[in-house]
Amino acid sequence: MPVLDGSRVVAALRGAFAREVPREQLLRTAAEKIRAAGSPYTSVYLYMLHGSELVLEAYAGRETEHTRIPVGTGVCGTAVASGQDQNVPDVTAVGNYLACNSWTRSELVVLIRRGTTILGQIDIDSDVPDPFTPEEEAAVKQVADALGILL
Repeated sequence: MPVLDGSRVVAALRGAFAREVPREQLLRTAAEKIRAAGSPYTSVYLYMLHGSELVLEAYAGRETEHTRIPVGTGVCGTAVASGQDQNVPDVTAVGNYLACNSWTRSELVVLIRRGTTILGQIDIDSDVPDPFTPEEEAAVKQVADALGILL
């Protein structure tokens, strides 16, 4: 059983969408609801694709100096460049890793898509090594898929 209940987050997003909240608030709701699941979700960042750059539009948890990430750079940029979600059990093993902070041990990046078009991503940092099971990844993907429709 995953820590994150993706269907509850999606229900909250649908409710916010029905109330016609601004895009920024929809993204912030996603970040806050995912982080509220607790450990291993230390920090949640929502980066949206603007041309060849990922731009931080909402987050919950620790601040990051990485508000703009070029496609192809770090785990986030690699996800977009490759078109593949990234589940990194040990960030110290990644050569081009961009550290948001020194406590992060693992990272999960799930792309937000509309059809084949990548709109952005949900980037989750954890202080726990290797916590993101296939079930956790599926729960985050459920949220990402909902955002792909609602944004």
